[in-house]
Amino acid sequence: MKALSRRRILGGMAGGASLVAMPRVLRAQGSVASSEALVRAAGLSGDVSFVVADLRSGQILEHRNGAKALPPASALKSITSLYALEMLGSEFRFGTRLIATGPVSRGLIQGDLVLAGGGDPTLSTDDLAAMAAKLAAQGVRGVTGRFLTWSGALPYAREIAEDQPIYAGYNPSISGLMLNFNRVHFEWKREGNGWAVSMDARGRDARPPAYTTKVSVAARAKPVFSYSDRGGIEEWTVASAALGRAGSRWLPVRHPASYAGDVFQTLARAQGVPLPVPREAVALPAGRDLVGDASDPLSPLLHAMMKYSTNLTAEAVGMTASARFGPVGSLPASGKAMTDWLAARTGVQSAHFTDHSGLRADARISARDMVTALRMLGPQRGLRGLMKPFKLRDETGRAVKDQPFAVDAKTGTLNFVSTLAGYMTAPDGTELVFAIFTGDLPRRERAGTELRPPGARSWLNSSKILQSQLLARWAAVYGS
Repeated sequence: MKALSRRRILGGMAGGASLVAMPRVLRAQGSVASSEALVRAAGLSGDVSFVVADLRSGQILEHRNGAKALPPASALKSITSLYALEMLGSEFRFGTRLIATGPVSRGLIQGDLVLAGGGDPTLSTDDLAAMAAKLAAQGVRGVTGRFLTWSGALPYAREIAEDQPIYAGYNPSISGLMLNFNRVHFEWKREGNGWAVSMDARGRDARPPAYTTKVSVAARAKPVFSYSDRGGIEEWTVASAALGRAGSRWLPVRHPASYAGDVFQTLARAQGVPLPVPREAVALPAGRDLVGDASDPLSPLLHAMMKYSTNLTAEAVGMTASARFGPVGSLPASGKAMTDWLAARTGVQSAHFTDHSGLRADARISARDMVTALRMLGPQRGLRGLMKPFKLRDETGRAVKDQPFAVDAKTGTLNFVSTLAGYMTAPDGTELVFAIFTGDLPRRERAGTELRPPGARSWLNSSKILQSQLLARWAAVYGS
C-alpha cells in the first residue's frame, strides 16, 4: 500500500496528469487499486453498493451491487428537488397570509383575523414580526371576533420518522403552518444551586417567549429528555446531569399551529394590536387578505435545503408537489406519489419512498436507479448547481487540501447508513454521475432510537473515507 504523492503519475493515465493531494488509494503493480480492494480494506459491515456512469452517454463504468435497493437517507433530497422543480417550477413561492373575515372599521376587524399558513417551511419569527408590523401600519388595532390559525394546506404529521430520539430537532411535526422549522429554542444557565431555563421562538431579531411549551430540570441522569402533552401545552423535562453551566439547543414542536398562533399574538400585542387567544380553524375561512409573506423562490430554497439538509423543507416541498396530483392524505401517501412520478419519468423500478427527506429508514432505491434519475433529470433542472461541493477525506478522515477535481453531491447519514450521490468533473474534464450507498440495517435496527449507538461513529468514518477513495479511483481511471 502506497499513498499517491504529488509527483507520482498514475499508471495508465493519459497525458501525464497527476493527482495532487489525493486520499490514499491502494496500488497494485503500478496501477490504481480495484474498487473491490478498496471495499475490502474499508472493512465495513453490511452492504456496499455503488454505480458510476458517464454523464453524457449514460454508460455504466463501474458498479457493485448496483441493483440492490437500500435506504438513500438524505440523498433522497436530490430526487425531491427534481420532483418539486418539475411540479412547482423554480420560481414557486410559499405564502402565509393574514385574512380578515369582515371589514375594518375604526381600527377593528369586524369579524375574525386568520393566520393562514401556506406550507412555508422557512417561516420565521422575524417574518411574523414583519407581518404584525404591516398589520398595525394599516391601522388595525384589534378584532371584534376571534383570532384563528389555519394549517390545512398540508396534512398534519406528529413527526417525520418514528425511530428517532424524541428530542431530535431535525424530526419535528409537519403541518401547513410551521414556524422556525417547527422548533423551539431551549436555553439554560447555572443559577445558584440550580438552573434558569427558558423556551423562546428565537429569530434573528425578535425573541418572544413560547407559552405553548414548557421545560423544567429533573434531578436524574437519564433519560436526557422526557416529553408529555397536557392540554395542548408541550412539557419537557431535562436531566440535571446532562446540563453544564450554560447552553442551548432546539427542541421539536408537536403543535405547530398553536405555537405559531401564540407567537404571533405576542408580536401583534407589541405592535399595539391585542388579539384573543388563538384557536385553530378546521376549514379556511373566506375573507380578504390584509397582509402576506412570501418565501424565497423554490430554487434558492432548495439550495439551502441541500446545503443544510433541512428535513422539514424537503417534506414541505415534496408534499406541496404531490398536491398537484390531488389531495395528499399523509406523508407516506405523498412519498408514494413521488415514487410513481419517478417511475413514470425514468422507468426505474426499485424506488419506494415513504417521505421526501430520507429520514425514514424504510425508504428504498438502488444506486443504479439513483444514477439513472440524476443523469436523466438532473442536467435539465440544474440539480448540480443546487448541490453542495463535496470535500474528499484522506485515510485519517481529514479533508484533503488542493482537491484536484470537483464533486457536487448530496450526502445522507443515519445510524449505520451513509450515502453519497451526485456529479463529479474529473481532472481532464470528463463528467461522471455516481451513487454510493452503504448500510448495515441489522445493526441500525438493533440501535433503536439511540442517538449515538456504540460503533456508529467509527462505521460512518470508514464509509466516508471509502467514498473519497472510490471518487479518487474513478477520477484516475475514467477521467484521463
